[in-house]
Amino acid sequence: MNPFCTFMASAAGRIIRIIVGAVLIAWGLLSLGGTVGIIVAVVGLVPFLAGLLDFCVFAPLFGCPWAGAQIRAGK
Repeated sequence: MNPFCTFMASAAGRIIRIIVGAVLIAWGLLSLGGTVGIIVAVVGLVPFLAGLLDFCVFAPLFGCPWAGAQIRAGK
């Protein structure tokens, strides 16, 4: 299994994605505002939800399954 996929499916990888997503959402809505802020907030939703729902958006690019549970199981 690819080390990147393994890390992103780990607890640390999920926590990092949730934090980065939350920071992007907050930064977009609170600091930037306007259209750019909304775009940044929407982009922040991707890593936030990916960490929260335990899937990796980039995993298929590395030949790994989407689901974090399958990555951890080595499937």
